[in-house]
Order: sequence, then structure tokens, then C-alpha cells
Amino acid sequence: MTHKTLNLNVPTLTRVEGEGAMHVTVKDGIVDNVELEIYEPPRMFEALLRGRGYAEPVDITARICGICPVAYQMSAAHAIESIGGVVPGGAIRELRRLLYCGEWIESHVLHIAFLHAPDFVGVDSGIEIARLHPALMAEVLHLKKTGNRILDVVGGRPIHPVNVRLGGFYRAPTRNELESLSADLERAHAGAISMLEWTSTFEFPSIPVRLANHTEYVSLRHPGEYPFNEGRIVSNRGLDIDVETFGERLREYQVAHSTALHAVLDDDRRYQTGPLARWMNNADLVPASIRAVADELGVGATETNPFRSILVRGLEVLWAVEEAQRIIATYRRPSRPAVDVAPVAGTGHGCTEAPRGVLYHRYDIDAAGIITDAVIVPPTSQNQAAIETDLRDFVESHLDLDDHTLGHRCEQVIRNYDPCISCATHFLRFSIDRDAS
Repeated sequence: MTHKTLNLNVPTLTRVEGEGAMHVTVKDGIVDNVELEIYEPPRMFEALLRGRGYAEPVDITARICGICPVAYQMSAAHAIESIGGVVPGGAIRELRRLLYCGEWIESHVLHIAFLHAPDFVGVDSGIEIARLHPALMAEVLHLKKTGNRILDVVGGRPIHPVNVRLGGFYRAPTRNELESLSADLERAHAGAISMLEWTSTFEFPSIPVRLANHTEYVSLRHPGEYPFNEGRIVSNRGLDIDVETFGERLREYQVAHSTALHAVLDDDRRYQTGPLARWMNNADLVPASIRAVADELGVGATETNPFRSILVRGLEVLWAVEEAQRIIATYRRPSRPAVDVAPVAGTGHGCTEAPRGVLYHRYDIDAAGIITDAVIVPPTSQNQAAIETDLRDFVESHLDLDDHTLGHRCEQVIRNYDPCISCATHFLRFSIDRDAS
């Protein structure tokens, strides 16, 4: 069939943090326009931080997201600590990684099982999946609960942790407290493998070759470990810079159809961040146990199909479980839970790997320790242009699909990125208008 005119209109994305819509227009078989419209009101967190004390962002930014508060806390802490050259090590550094393990587990599992998997299973919700696979979903729920327990034990509570501070923590957990997580982690390990085996049976839509080839994948890279908190910014196209340089080259800009800013490098360099980028740039750093599971499931060192990101997220869950087990097995409670971080005038940059990708913070602080400026660039801003590009290429190469299927696939394209936990909505209303020809 020749498509003269096609309008995909998603007026409201339901179950989102804020509000958004999607519009795609096709003329004579060519995609004329793609807009991922975000019309939520600005939340003004950067403005809220100006005039605050230098120690406050760790608590304030955690309130940006209830699902990935650790990412905001850690990016803020690293940025401000960098001004004075403070680099917490030893058990404090390990506890930070353990806290991040908890966040990756609970966030990834929620996305995989409840927000993304229904697309592949052909149902409308995770509740319906639970009716189809009750035993599996019982293990999935335990897996997510284990991530929340880590946040509770290390961070003080599972949502908006209160035990995190500059330089470390207000209180370091005892060895016994961490060992109380061991039984749950052992069960969670088996659950993560079961979840991976299940998702590996899904049918993944194809993507155009040009979609795989035109994408630059950007992530942190640490020389000795899969990245959470530290490292350089790298890409599959040769980018290799420190976090400060990344901040200097990062540019946000406004588009007419969105209150959410888009972000590019060097004025026009679009890129993608998130699980596919992390895996592509760091797969050689995962333990042999994770590599063996990836090989068994057919996940290569380079994955470019965004629909297969659900598999990489599953591998990251399994890795986070094993990393948590490693940290707990070698943990020795530090004599002090935090190192001192004095106020120093200057500019600090911090990047960590939120579940959805690189999260960048920059703070300008005066000699009195007062924040004079703050910049926060979440993964959503960095990925929004990439989502629109994926939508354009996917629609143009799948115009042979019927209206319902094409609309459903467009929903999946957006959810591939899990742009924020609420934005990974499962149900979209959409309408399609085609001319008679």
C-alpha cells in the first residue's frame, strides 16, 4: 500500500511523571515530522538550589525522582566534592556502589517486568503478566524488593534516602546489617536469571540498518569496573574526555514542542545514553559469569537494536546482584562514615550512571559555601532527540504495518529508553488518519 498521508497522534501519555504526547506525520511515504512533546511545567530544581548551602544538594536533588534518587545524590556529591579534590575511597566508596546496586535492581526490574514486558507479551499491564506467570512474577517482585532493601539498609529508607551526605554517609551500616541481605540476594540472583531467560524468548522488532549505524553511544568508562560513579566519558565513536570537559561541551536547547530541554554535544552532535551505551563501552569489564549468561542468551558485546535494551537491562540487574554480593562479602565497617568536605570556591562537575543513562551535575560555589549556579542534565534530555530519530526511522521503514500495529510499535520505541520511570508508560491513546489512497 502507498501511504500518501499518515498522522500518528498520541495526545496524552498516561502514567507519566509530568505529561507528554507524540506526533508523527508522513507525506508520500516519507516521515515529514516527528515530535515527542513534553508539556509538563518546569520543576525549577536548578533555581531552588541557588542560594542554598553547598551540602544541601545531596538531599534536595534526591527529591527529583522517587525511583532513581541515588543517581541524583551521587552526581551532586561527586560534583561538589571535586571542587576541593575530595575522593572518598575504601569502604565508603564501596558503600556508594552498593547503594547504586540497590537502585539499579529496583528501577530496572520495575521497567522490565511491569512497564516494558507487556509490550512483548501482548497484554496491557504487569498485573496481567502475573496472572499468566504467577511463579515468575513472585520472584520478580522479590528481586525488586531486594533492591529496595539495599536502599533501606545503606541509605536509611528505600525512597529518597536520608543517610547520604557529602563525603559519604551519616552512619555506616554494620557488617551484620549488610550480611542480613545475603539470603535475599541469593534468591534474587536466581530470580534475575529466570527473568532474563523469560525476556530472551520475546520477539524483537527489526530496525533499519541506518538506525544502528548513525547512533553514537555515550557512557562512563572506568578502567577497572563496570561504571556507576566514576570514570571518563567515552563513546563508540572515539569520544574520550573527562567529566569537566563533557560539561563544557554539553549544550541544552529549547524546542518549540517541548518544555523538556534537548541536549547535544558540540552544538549538533546527537547521541544516546543508557544501558546499550554502557554495555557497548564496558562489556569487557563484566565478570566471566555475566559474560557467560550473555553468550547463552545471544547478547553480543555490541547491541544496537533498541528493542533489545530489555535484555541488557536484565544483564545489568544480574551484574548488580553479583556486585552487591561481592561488596558485602568483603565489607569492613569504616572507622568514620564520611570524610570531611569543606566549602571551597569554584566549579564542580559530576557524572554518574543513572539506570537510564548519564546524569550530569555542575555547581558553582562561592567562598562562603553558597551555591551561585546549578546545572542538572538528566538522561531524558540527552535521549529525547535520539528517541525522535528512532521514531522517524522506524515509522519510515515500517509503513507496511497496519494502523494498530504501527502505533503499538511506536509506543515501544519510546519505552525502549525508559526516559523516566513514569514516562515508560504502558498505554497510549492514539489516532491515525490516512487519506483514501
